[in-house]
Amino acid sequence: MLTVAPDIEVLARFGRALADPIRCRILLALREAPAYPSDLADSLGVSRTRLSNHLTCLRDCGLVVTVPDGRRTRYELADRRLGLALGDLRSAVLAVENDKTCADAETEGCC
Repeated sequence: MLTVAPDIEVLARFGRALADPIRCRILLALREAPAYPSDLADSLGVSRTRLSNHLTCLRDCGLVVTVPDGRRTRYELADRRLGLALGDLRSAVLAVENDKTCADAETEGCC
């Protein structure tokens, strides 16, 4: 059981990052390959300003880093294990969803 404050804070940061669909799409895109903000904005169909705000959130959460590349800045996952964790988390959620193990799903619509 997690009781140490730093452990809980780390998971809360990760949850905050995943709380927005655009940030999830950014993380999944960066899981495939590092990218420049303009390319990410185009591929995700969001404005550069909106993308910039989400990248700032992800950077503040410690999930992405910037890499200077000449006059441009490239974004990538802070650690390759984050990409693996995203895949594992997705698989686990899909498994639970398929099992319908959430007892309140039907009555509460929570899942």
